[in-house]
Amino acid sequence: MSSAWLLPEHIADVLPARARQVETLRRGLLDAAESFGFELVIPPMLEHIESLLSGTGHALDLQTFKLVDQLSGRTLGIRADSTPQVARIDAHLLNRKGVARLCYCGPVLHTRASGSGSTREPLQFGAEIYGHAGLEADLEIIDLALQCLAVAGLGSVVLDLADARIVRAVLAGVPVDVARLEAVHAALAAKDAAELRAVARDFPAEAKHGLEALVTLYGDATVLDAARTALPERAAITAALGELKQLADDAKKSHPGVRVGFDLADSSGYAYYSGARFAVYAEGASDAVARGGRYDEVGAIFGRTRPAVGFGLDVKELALIAPATAPQTAIRAPWADDAGLREAVNALRARGEIVVRQWPGDAGDETGFRFDRSLIANRGRWTVQER
Repeated sequence: MSSAWLLPEHIADVLPARARQVETLRRGLLDAAESFGFELVIPPMLEHIESLLSGTGHALDLQTFKLVDQLSGRTLGIRADSTPQVARIDAHLLNRKGVARLCYCGPVLHTRASGSGSTREPLQFGAEIYGHAGLEADLEIIDLALQCLAVAGLGSVVLDLADARIVRAVLAGVPVDVARLEAVHAALAAKDAAELRAVARDFPAEAKHGLEALVTLYGDATVLDAARTALPERAAITAALGELKQLADDAKKSHPGVRVGFDLADSSGYAYYSGARFAVYAEGASDAVARGGRYDEVGAIFGRTRPAVGFGLDVKELALIAPATAPQTAIRAPWADDAGLREAVNALRARGEIVVRQWPGDAGDETGFRFDRSLIANRGRWTVQER
């Protein structure tokens, strides 16, 4: 029989030291987004399931907890991703004609963990731009994503670029059902040339050769030159390769320490992304710490198709690999019914100091603060003294 206080698998309490680091990161990320002109929105934790899953595909449906609303009898969903909610806000609540830069940070809940060490309750931070089809929006989103990782103090960052249009262009005109398409993308993701040949055995020669070439097209910037000769001559492919180069060049100018790579066979989220997509990797993380890209059709289900690009990350996972923060310094103050003491404590707290009053019998040792000063009475005045 399990203990009543044990939590479900992949659900965990966040204790003081890490909670402080997570909260510090959350504030830093939101400040970074605001410095780019992004406005904060706070979507609800649950919605009618039809709205929450509209246009998101099967994978998000499986990750979404569902329950029955006791008021209406309708099925509700607890959000597993905030992007559909933000698309709804842009389409129906803001309804701006021009560009909308929106950011958010809040918990989401997953039915299953994505990995053995992953949480089912990520703290999702994201930023999204609606209403601009030009590459400038993609450039800004990648710039902000890299700036967010700089805020977290991460080093050895790698930006991995791909584009959903490339595989689509290679397969243009090829009659392929959903199951076969999923098999193609799975083989590309696994870099399994043998499986890819088997799946595409009856495809036209140009498509087969293009898919086989994609398996080898990953690495540094030379990949783009190789792709121009190895892939079919299609306008969409030419445009995608040109934009990927621009994205890489701009990222290196804005963040000189970032390494940039390409994986043209990576079509993760192929049913969702409509253009360039990216993943950011950092030392100490087993998977990407941030993912994003262009998804122009995300608002279509809400009746308003707008250009859209954005990214998201899990603040809890980011805190695990970010440099540890030193304990906060604090001032120890005595407990006494003294007007001068009360006035001094209030003044210090108003200046942003942490002041902890020590009650009678309280040793005050079990705390995450580092007490480097004390508030003491000196000739009738309360003053701060170094310990």
